[in-house]
Amino acid sequence: MRVAIVGGKLQGVEAVYLAKKAGWEVVLVDINDWVPAAELCDEFCVFDVTKVVNWIPFLRDIDLIIPALENQEALDSLVRSSQYAGVPMLFDKNAYEISSSKISSNEMFARTGVPAPTPWPECGFPIIVKPSGASGSEGVHKVRSAAEFQDLFEMGLTDSVIEEYLEGPSYSLEVIGFSGIYKVLHITELHMDEKYDCKRVIGSAILPAQLREEFEQIGINLARNLKLNGIMDIETILHQGKLKVLEIDARLPSQTPVSVFHATGINMLEILGQAFVEGKPWQEFEVSDKRGVIYEHIHVWNDCLEVCGEHIMTDSGPLHLYPDFFGADEALSNYIPGKIDWVATLIISGKNLQAAWKQREVVIQAIRNEWGIRKYYDRCEMDEETTDIKYASGS
Repeated sequence: MRVAIVGGKLQGVEAVYLAKKAGWEVVLVDINDWVPAAELCDEFCVFDVTKVVNWIPFLRDIDLIIPALENQEALDSLVRSSQYAGVPMLFDKNAYEISSSKISSNEMFARTGVPAPTPWPECGFPIIVKPSGASGSEGVHKVRSAAEFQDLFEMGLTDSVIEEYLEGPSYSLEVIGFSGIYKVLHITELHMDEKYDCKRVIGSAILPAQLREEFEQIGINLARNLKLNGIMDIETILHQGKLKVLEIDARLPSQTPVSVFHATGINMLEILGQAFVEGKPWQEFEVSDKRGVIYEHIHVWNDCLEVCGEHIMTDSGPLHLYPDFFGADEALSNYIPGKIDWVATLIISGKNLQAAWKQREVVIQAIRNEWGIRKYYDRCEMDEETTDIKYASGS
């Protein structure tokens, strides 16, 4: 199958990686040439997909369009051209419109009884302020007091969501849907850096059976309410023993699908892509742990190694896929021999999660030994009392 993936940033990396694992021929399209996924595909084209007159002929030998971007003009153009050319597009326009607005999403949560953070001003401090239309950690502020809130308010809070700040582990779950058939996949655990950007995904989340079932039921109910025809990612936080939904995204996410692939052997893009091309849902399949997986981002420079949020991968330039990277199963990295400042996404697995953590220690130590690295940082959220950043460092 020959697929066109539109967008070469982090969503594009995810899409290209999984499409290649599925054995598909991948044509990557982006309006810019210096994008992370540019060298991971079979063919790369610099192209503006809003130029429909030129884009339609491009689709003649394409079996499936996979959008991997959030530019609304481009998405609208892709929907129109997909319909005109008769080429299926792995995208749910209606579900995306709701999920891309945190205001609209929160309204749906309230209407359908989905557990979610308490909105301001019904909650006390601390609170979280985040833009309604941004994804990930972009523009997110933790506000601890009325004075801080006033300062932020004076900067402008137009089209923002304001809700209670919740502490606890974060989890993610993908749901796929096609023609009224829905399937929840595999729960992963998310580790955040001090800027609330995901720095690490644990491919096999450890959750009690009751909470796991509750999360999966939330996923199915959301998919049914959205009449999902595509893929949706749900992020929750476990606060005081209760799961609360932070946000949903009805698009192919980054990080978690690759983690799920290595943990379970299930390629969600392949399953959903075949459904869109064949016009019928998948055969029923089971989802189970097969490997423990750790998927994380590192930045190496001078004599430092730091675990960072995925933002470090965005402007790193084209990435290369390296097998057996210092003991990691694979790495996506801009490293080339002789380079002293580089980033990498490490994919590390073991027979179980404990074995994966042990192998991670081997990988990190091997990298430190190779570059003579003395400083190691794994920063987490800012401490509530001292406002100092917690970190681990080794000598």
